[in-house]
Amino acid sequence: MRLQPLDLAIIAAYLITMVVIGWTLRKKARQNKLNYLMGGKSLPWYMLGLSDASDMFDISGTMWMVSLCFVYGMKSIWIPWLWPVFNQVFMMVYLSRWLRRSNATTGAEWLATRFGRSGPGVRSSHNIVVAFALLSCLGFMAYGFVGLGKFMQIFIPWDTIKTYIPFDIPANYVPHFYGIVFTLFAMFYSILGGMHSIVLGDVIKYIIMTVACISIGVIAMRRLHQQGSALHVPQGWLNPFFGWRLDLNWSGLVADANKKIRDDGFSLFGVFFMMMLFKGVFASLAGPAPNYDMQKILSTRSPQEASKMSGFVSIILLPIRYSMVIGLTVLALLYYSTISGDLQTPSGTDFEYILPATINKFLPVGLMGLVLTGLLGAFMGTFSGTLNAAQAYLVNDIYLKYVNPAASNRKVISMNYLAGLVVVTTGIILGLFVKDVNTILQWIVSGLYGGYVAANMLKWHWWRFNASGFFWGMLAGILPAIALAVFKSAGLLHGLDLYYWPVLFLLSMAGSIIGSYATPPTDKATLISFYRSVRPWGLWRPVHEMVVKEDPGFTGNDNFQRNLLNIVLGIIAQLCLTLLPMYIVLWLKMPLLLTVALLAIIILVLKKTWWDRLNEY
Repeated sequence: MRLQPLDLAIIAAYLITMVVIGWTLRKKARQNKLNYLMGGKSLPWYMLGLSDASDMFDISGTMWMVSLCFVYGMKSIWIPWLWPVFNQVFMMVYLSRWLRRSNATTGAEWLATRFGRSGPGVRSSHNIVVAFALLSCLGFMAYGFVGLGKFMQIFIPWDTIKTYIPFDIPANYVPHFYGIVFTLFAMFYSILGGMHSIVLGDVIKYIIMTVACISIGVIAMRRLHQQGSALHVPQGWLNPFFGWRLDLNWSGLVADANKKIRDDGFSLFGVFFMMMLFKGVFASLAGPAPNYDMQKILSTRSPQEASKMSGFVSIILLPIRYSMVIGLTVLALLYYSTISGDLQTPSGTDFEYILPATINKFLPVGLMGLVLTGLLGAFMGTFSGTLNAAQAYLVNDIYLKYVNPAASNRKVISMNYLAGLVVVTTGIILGLFVKDVNTILQWIVSGLYGGYVAANMLKWHWWRFNASGFFWGMLAGILPAIALAVFKSAGLLHGLDLYYWPVLFLLSMAGSIIGSYATPPTDKATLISFYRSVRPWGLWRPVHEMVVKEDPGFTGNDNFQRNLLNIVLGIIAQLCLTLLPMYIVLWLKMPLLLTVALLAIIILVLKKTWWDRLNEY
């Protein structure tokens, strides 16, 4: 264990600070439900955007990205489109604004503005989105839980502390023990302080992470450009573009990297990319999933600020995060023989261990403590944001809707505490059954979300889509997604979850359309109210005609083409923001200049076509 007293003091100071924040803000959070779950909708957009970006900067995802960058090089920038990362651009351009106009507390409550509070399928649609939200929140908590345990095990070897623990833990459950310990800290401050403490904690964590990431990038850059240093990588590693096949051959360099490429299923990269893009566009049209991202959007002060918040996320997240990703990758490549032993597991080389192994070997005292604190805070921020979203659904959409609608403020806060404990316990139990980070990540983004996309895309863009269609569309997608996870764990199905996504999507789309036409349309008053307040574009002509009949001066949303242009520009800008720190650390001068020039042009165009027109549509 290389942790020195200074490193341990930094980590301890951070954990104590988080506990103090939760305890200090508990009274403010207890004032009412809105204060607890949404910060009273009084927090500025840049604070919420920073908090949202901070929540996305998680340990598990960063470990995964470093392993991808090591194996796939510059081509790794495309693989996070699995989420897809560019959904933030769709939200920035128009969906965050549409969502915030509802003035709802959760995604389930938002459905009332779209489908009404009574009628065929309304209750079922509400229940299915609550079930999906809780399932996805628990999945993300288990995902973060596993990553944290694998991360901390390298820095705090079990042999050094097991004599102080009054019980035995099997070796394969040691990461889960670490996960439980640090989960308790995250649970304490987020349950007590609600959204206010979560946002403040995220701001502190982001400052720490910024210093740590830039420092890692500088260290890697200096070591790379020392005399005699060189990256031993296969041909094509430095090129972000690709053909039908990946054509990266690690033979003679790191042979197990070829095995990872085969196991990942990315060799036919052109096919993988097209499938990822196809899935990503539809997933982005569906809007934010009902997790911490949606809660931050609903917590903004206005629709305009919701759009600004979503745009801010990419700007402050990608350059900082990828400074760490490329920095650790460069160090791992330069000194692979030094860390290779730390990557070995009974099943072979686990490249997800590159991040902790590199930090453990090459960062100086003090900076190591700062990096560990930031990454530990990354876990706690993601965990607390997800926990807050799960609490909102349990309390607002189950307890207050079905159990005790007249509950006092004190009772509501108590139920939030209880809901938090239940969610954390369930997330820990699920985490005990997860094999690795990539397994659950693939299922969440490609399996579970395959059942989410169709219904949630149609709810924004098609007037005839109703509550029954929403319920049957979600059900027709979620049940096969769960079956996919079961069959794959039993060895009955194989291959990337992404390749099963079109089947899930088509099943969900069929359920959505059949369910909609099997029941009457949403009532006229609800459709008119939704269309007037949200002003969506898409297949809304019959409703538009009803609104114009009542109000001849009403003008619809004709910004589809401008939105489409801004989305394309935003996605290109996102890629530039990702490549920027990578080109700086590698000091690829011409690509760097081209990236900066392209980014500057896009920013100027978006200033005129998006920022200056936020109040117009």
